[in-house]
Amino acid sequence: MKAMNVLGVALVGLMISASAPVSSPGYQIGDVVEDFRLKNVDGNHVSLTDYPDAKGFIVIFTCNTCPVAKGYEDRIIALDRQYKSQGYPVIAINPNDAGVDPGESYEQMQQRATDKGFTFPYLLDPDHTITKKFAATHTPHTFLLQKDGDDHVLRYIGAIDNDSRSGNPDTKFVEDAIAALQQGKEPDPATTKAVGCAVKWKST
Repeated sequence: MKAMNVLGVALVGLMISASAPVSSPGYQIGDVVEDFRLKNVDGNHVSLTDYPDAKGFIVIFTCNTCPVAKGYEDRIIALDRQYKSQGYPVIAINPNDAGVDPGESYEQMQQRATDKGFTFPYLLDPDHTITKKFAATHTPHTFLLQKDGDDHVLRYIGAIDNDSRSGNPDTKFVEDAIAALQQGKEPDPATTKAVGCAVKWKST
């Protein structure tokens, strides 16, 4: 009985460590986001400074296995196709630890990107360094940046749209936020609740 209790405690501890939220509040609306450099599925490293002509970025934390994230993949591809030419390319980042879920490995990321025909970088954040700076908690979780001189200013945080199930949203938060920025306005809302699967953190 004692052994079973110990096992139960260990399993609970593993679940908590895998899904525990970040302790830092992370970037807030109006904050300047630091440049980062992460490995892409093509083997190259990608940073924001690789896009000197960009007006901003649609940074999306997503993954290989979450049903909600997978349900958004076609919409993410559509966002990149629509807004890359307008200066707002998508940069996708996988925040999950492959030690917790082998389906989130770098090799599986490469396969997923190939299978879906991703038109954007799909980057690995193996130590959660960038995930923690953004305080991303779910997949998908979106952060819209606007370039201001040499700075990248955070303008929107949250969901891509208001329909995580059927794929027929009547409010497209990211698109509306970009439209506001293009008109010289502040996005409204500037924050929404990210809906999806909890980030899978390294076990400690």
